[in-house]
Amino acid sequence: MTQAALAHPPAAARPIGDGRVRWLIESIRGNRFLPQPDSSSVFVGDGDFRAIGAEFLGYFIRIGGLREDSRVLDIGCGIGRMAVPLTQYLDPQASHYDGIDPVESGISWCQRTITPAYPNFTFQRLDIAHELYNPNGKISGKTLALPFPDHHFDFVIMTSVVTHLPPVEVLAYFAEVRRILSPGGKLFITAFVVDRIAAANENGRRDPRLAFRRYGESPCWFVPNQPPLAAIGFEDGFLDKALGRAGLTVALKSLGHWRGTNAGHHQDFIVAKRRGSGR
Repeated sequence: MTQAALAHPPAAARPIGDGRVRWLIESIRGNRFLPQPDSSSVFVGDGDFRAIGAEFLGYFIRIGGLREDSRVLDIGCGIGRMAVPLTQYLDPQASHYDGIDPVESGISWCQRTITPAYPNFTFQRLDIAHELYNPNGKISGKTLALPFPDHHFDFVIMTSVVTHLPPVEVLAYFAEVRRILSPGGKLFITAFVVDRIAAANENGRRDPRLAFRRYGESPCWFVPNQPPLAAIGFEDGFLDKALGRAGLTVALKSLGHWRGTNAGHHQDFIVAKRRGSGR
C-alpha cells in the first residue's frame, strides 16, 4: 500500500438517503422469504413481527444515524425482531451484529435461522437474572459485565429494555455500554419518560395500558395490577442523568405518542453518544 493511500483511508459509510430508507422498509415488510418465527414463539412485543422490525430499522437510520458498516450490539435481542431487518441493511463484509438475551428459546431460534444465512450476525445467551424473563438466572443485572472488549461497537440498541429494569440495573447497563462503545459511538434507547403530561394524562388520550403511578420517592413509575417489571416508566430527567453519570451525552430525545400527544412513534426515544476517548 502506498503512502498516499495510507494518508487517505476510505471514508466511513454514511446513513442512506430517505428515499432508499422508505424503499427498504417497504421491501422488508413485503418480503415473505425473510426469517420469521411462529407467532406463538414471540415472547416480547406484540404486533406484526416483520413490520415492526422494519419500522425500527427506519428509526435506527433516520434518528440514530446507523451506518451500513456499523458494528452493532442488540441488548435484549429476543427472537430477532430487530435483527431480521438489519440483515437487509448492514454490509455483510464491513459490519458485524451481536445479539444477546437471557431467554434461551429466542437465542436458539436466531442461531438456527439467522446466522446460517447471515454469518456476520451472531447471537449468545447471557444468563442474566430477570424476574419475568429469566427468574433463575445466575448473573445479577446489578453487576453486569458484557462479554465484549472495550470500544468494540459503534451502535448499541436497547429497545424495550430499560422499560423492564429497576434503576440500579439501568445504571449498570449504561456503564457497560459506555465501556464497549467506540469514541463517538451511539446508544439507541426506547423508554417511557413520565413527564408532566404523561403523569397527569392532561388530554385524556394516554395509552390506557400505561396508566403509570409513582410509589414513594423512587424515580420509577409502575402500572397498577401488573408485575413491577412488566412496564417501568422513569421520572423525566432520570435517564438523562443516568446516561451522564455513565459518560454518555444525550444527543437526541424524541417523546412518543403513548402519552397522548402527537408523535411519529409510540415509546420515547433517546440517542446518546459516548464521551471521551479513554476507558
